[in-house]
Amino acid sequence: MLAIRSARETDADPIRSLIYDVLGEYGLEPDRDGTDRDLEDMPGFYTRNGGTFEVLVNSGGNIVGTVGLYPMDEYRCELRKMYFAPVIRGQGWGKSVLDRAIRKAQDLGFSEMRLETASVLIEAIGLYQSFGFEELPADPHEPRCDRTFAMTLNDYEPATGCRELKEEA
Repeated sequence: MLAIRSARETDADPIRSLIYDVLGEYGLEPDRDGTDRDLEDMPGFYTRNGGTFEVLVNSGGNIVGTVGLYPMDEYRCELRKMYFAPVIRGQGWGKSVLDRAIRKAQDLGFSEMRLETASVLIEAIGLYQSFGFEELPADPHEPRCDRTFAMTLNDYEPATGCRELKEEA
């Protein structure tokens, strides 16, 4: 069983380690001065701007997943930094986390969610498309991303068959 909670400032090092390890696994380079600069101050970048950043933790308290929502404007948010350790992949956690992120975005008043990703992240792209994300013409603003997707949230119905995510304080 995994739990999900808001990221804390003390989580910064394990979060960066997880994300950079996953990027390396797929042959992608961290961009500490660009797209990954948000990892230096997650509360400042996400929460104080009206978004969220959450982590999945295992029973030992280790961070095994991340997901962020960043407001782009009043109506649109960006799904950012959704990464999972290899040990939890392929077990349905991605579906649960994405469903939760979409519902959180709705609760925050957003009507559209966007995301940028790299073509090598085949499993993630399949997940996004299964939820109804549609690919937009290539116009990513991040160097390592070559694909952009968007989804209208107004008619989203919560996914069925999701694994239970226990909320941790």
